[in-house]
Amino acid sequence: MAAPTKASDLSIEPGTWNIDPAHSAIEFTARHLVVTKVRGSFSSFSASIEVAEDLTQSKISAEIDVASVSTGEQERDNHLKSADFFDVEKFPKITFTSTSITPAGDHYALAGNLTIHGTTRSLTLNLEFNGVTKDPWGNTRSGFTATGEISRKDFGMEWNVPLEGSGVLVSDKIQISLEVELIKA
Repeated sequence: MAAPTKASDLSIEPGTWNIDPAHSAIEFTARHLVVTKVRGSFSSFSASIEVAEDLTQSKISAEIDVASVSTGEQERDNHLKSADFFDVEKFPKITFTSTSITPAGDHYALAGNLTIHGTTRSLTLNLEFNGVTKDPWGNTRSGFTATGEISRKDFGMEWNVPLEGSGVLVSDKIQISLEVELIKA
């Protein structure tokens, strides 16, 4: 079944929707020492979505406060904020601006420009619509899940340590996972 292209087919009202940070998550996963995965997240972010009746004309913009990165380990978080990785002092924000939304089977492909560490690259996320509901206070909410992968080297973050034999300390490929709850403005 193909994903609908009309907002009315998904019961989502056209107009402005804003992210609810208290009920949303922006997470990433990197391989460490080749054999395990380390997860991290950002706790400070904002996003606005302009939903069009023709969903393919909808627009999304988001901003992440890089200093809010957390992996549960302060020393690692400080390293991520340093010039070896995000360089928070020079590049305090990560931004994403959509360029297209297209049906991709029963999901959508959300393409846009992602800027990290002062470098902008195109990124396509697999976007899943999770539905619309009313909360107990009368607000209309909707939910989405988005997943994708980036190469940190594409964004100028090349720090690493080679391991004995083969492999490196931190993977180049980073998995991205977003759980987004929106509130109709």
